[in-house]
Amino acid sequence: MLTLDKVYHAAFVLKDIARKTDLIPAPTLSATNEVFLKTENLQNTGSFKLRGASYKMSQLTDEERARGVVACSAGNHAQGVALAASRNGIDAVICLPDGAPISKVEATKGYGATVELVPGVYDDAYARACQIVEEEGRTFIHPFNDEQVIAGQGTIGLAVLDQLPDVDAVVVPIGGGGLASGVAFALKSLNPDVKVYGVQAEGAPSMARSLAAEGPVCLDEAKTIADGIQVKEPGDLTYQLVRDYVDDVVTVSDDEVATAILTLIERHKLIAEGAGAVPVAAVLFDKIPVRGKKVVCLVSGGNIDVTILSKVIERGLLKSGRLDTLAIQLTDKPGQLRDVSGLIARLGANVTGVRYEKASEGSSITDCVLRIDLETRDADHIAQIHDALAAAGYQLL
Repeated sequence: MLTLDKVYHAAFVLKDIARKTDLIPAPTLSATNEVFLKTENLQNTGSFKLRGASYKMSQLTDEERARGVVACSAGNHAQGVALAASRNGIDAVICLPDGAPISKVEATKGYGATVELVPGVYDDAYARACQIVEEEGRTFIHPFNDEQVIAGQGTIGLAVLDQLPDVDAVVVPIGGGGLASGVAFALKSLNPDVKVYGVQAEGAPSMARSLAAEGPVCLDEAKTIADGIQVKEPGDLTYQLVRDYVDDVVTVSDDEVATAILTLIERHKLIAEGAGAVPVAAVLFDKIPVRGKKVVCLVSGGNIDVTILSKVIERGLLKSGRLDTLAIQLTDKPGQLRDVSGLIARLGANVTGVRYEKASEGSSITDCVLRIDLETRDADHIAQIHDALAAAGYQLL
């Protein structure tokens, strides 16, 4: 049974292993809340997962250490287990989904673990890890549905209360639920008045569906840019703890996650992976009732592949109205591009690309389509440009 004493014991064990990450004010994230960021993306290995993995590893018997360990992960738990195993001289095999970011795969190998890529998502990697347990007798280090792992993650709740004793609400990512379980248990055990909100991706809402169904639910599919929380089914233990200690679970879209990642980069110079940015997305898009409150967003990890990051930034720019592409049907004659670009320039937008296309079948034979890529200020700026073009007689497609 999970107890507060176990969380405190985990904090003692981890005091020389886990970094004390900063809690930084983020006043630009909300005009109605006092928002703080708990920067676990700056933790050793780039994620909170080091906490639970290290504490679990510290509790193994000599016999279990000799047999070695196996784990499954979308990447962050893999790195936590690999580093903890290396520090303790334990042989580790890590099963990762074959779609895991390359940076996470290479980092896991770099910490000394043997990596096995498994076709599919986290749940497929989990099945393979269970098979290895049967075949080789290794100890399975579960990424979330384990009391000692949850106790390790719960140390973040202790840290938040130490850094901000009068916190009103804490917003936490949920995949399998280990982080939310530990943090909520620690917070509510010490101060039942603190609200705890869990956030999932719309494409992987396994905990939200489970709570609605009053029992763990397995999704047919889980798909999101927040790969760290791309879990089809929560654990039975984490389900019970989230049900009992988390006040609500909400979902955010991938576009909202991308906007949150971009916002953290621009305003706070922090790199967050998708799973780490979902709490910020929930606050930015008013998914939780925290108006006028002191709110901590737990930025759980920063291990995002740079190729994915570039795509996420572009998606975030589109979502926030910072990019737009105009498609204008014109009569194909000299001066049209000059007139259109002049109007755009007067409205303060920056043209980054121009493409000329022949008009589609059914249009006038003398028509063409001009596609113009723009850098804009926001959605209102885009609307202003569209309205001005329409008022000038241009046909927007």
